[in-house]
This record gives sequence, structure tokens and C-alpha cells, in this order.
Amino acid sequence: KYVSTRIGVMYLGKLVETATSDELYARPLHPYTQILLNNALPSHPDDVREEVILKGEVPSAFDPPAGCRFHPRCPQALAVCAEQEPALSEQAAGHQVACHLYGT
Repeated sequence: KYVSTRIGVMYLGKLVETATSDELYARPLHPYTQILLNNALPSHPDDVREEVILKGEVPSAFDPPAGCRFHPRCPQALAVCAEQEPALSEQAAGHQVACHLYGT
């Protein structure tokens, strides 16, 4: 959060979300980003968090799945996620996400 003013989140070589660091930490949109931030170490040792463990194996980056690359492990996957790769779309000024949950 304090290393850069903008952050890009990638999964298997594809950009799934990009935003300012403040916006991304305040409002992560892509399910992968949400899980990454949830599973990051808390900023204070007394903070309580529930770790999310994804099901399944990480797909091969050399032979990625069709559609959204995260769909085999995504807890919010829709049928379209297995068929069509989502495009990055602007959800707020400077905040883009590639996810069918947001109409992309």
C-alpha cells in the first residue's frame, strides 16, 4: 500500500485489476484481489482475519483455462466466466477490473 501510488493485480499473466493504492485497498473488486488482500498479514498483530483458502490447483500459466483464468478457483464464478475472457472496464475514475461480475 505504501510502496506505490498505483497497483496492478495479475493472475496467470493477465491484469485483473488496476487502481490507485488507496482505492484498491479501500474497494477491491476482483475476487482474486479481495482474497489477496484478505490473506495479507494484518497491519496490527491484534487484528483478527479469517484466511480464505482457495479450492483446486493453480492452472498452468503455459496452458491457461478458457475464459477468465481465475474461474476454476473463483468462489463467485458465473457460467460465462468459463466461456469468455473478461475485458478490463472502468468502474470508477482510474479503477479498472476484468470481471464478469461487473458487466465486462
